Amino acid sequence: MKDNINVMIVEDEAILAMDLEEKLLLEGFTIAGVADNADEALSIFKNNAVDLLLMDVSIKGDCDGIETIKRILSMREVPFIYLTAFTDAATIERAKETFPSAYLVKPFQIANLRIAIEMALNNFAVRKEVDSTPVFTLQGKEKEQSGKESILHFNGHVFIKQNYRFLKIKLEDIYYLEAENNYTNIYTVDKQYSLRLSLNAILEKLEMPGLIRVHRSYAVNLDHLTTFNDVFLNIGKNEVPLGRNYKDEFFKCFDFR
Repeated sequence: MKDNINVMIVEDEAILAMDLEEKLLLEGFTIAGVADNADEALSIFKNNAVDLLLMDVSIKGDCDGIETIKRILSMREVPFIYLTAFTDAATIERAKETFPSAYLVKPFQIANLRIAIEMALNNFAVRKEVDSTPVFTLQGKEKEQSGKESILHFNGHVFIKQNYRFLKIKLEDIYYLEAENNYTNIYTVDKQYSLRLSLNAILEKLEMPGLIRVHRSYAVNLDHLTTFNDVFLNIGKNEVPLGRNYKDEFFKCFDFR
């Protein structure tokens, strides 16, 4: 599914790779690809959208997992986790030089991997914010209302936390936002997501110029505006009220000639 986290697996033991893939699918992740050697891993990474990488240290070929990670990171940065049976000091020291998000020793529980993946995404985002790099940043304050809601930006997408996992939404696919009690609903063409954040907080976190407030309880993506009058806006097939106090700002978005 397009709104799931795309995970790439590099594991040279076929049975373990299949088992890991099956468990991740059950957890709601999407598998971007499975490889057992460096060349295949580089090819999959280059030609597919990969949000997170799981890398075995011992893989087929002359290039091990640590060297493969170095080659992958030269293409673009991505959060990654080592999955390995190696616990010797030399291997750990080499792994530390690549700054992995986690180093899990086999055998491990899927619950531990799930936590490691969530921490990997969050910590990678925070590090990017500190580095002032706009590729992948955590928007807004660390604590907002519940203190548990996060919105992570990544190359024209956002990841939002739903039921203990992050889902990916393409920013341009957002139709409108609706405030409802202590929650804000995010609507796309065919889905609805709910976050325990105020409408103002969501707007600040998303930072979309075309997403504007048109009512006390609504904000719309002007790219999906189809028709409007002095009272209502049509966003696709949905009708959204135009609040009296928001009309002036709404009409300023248009170039009247």
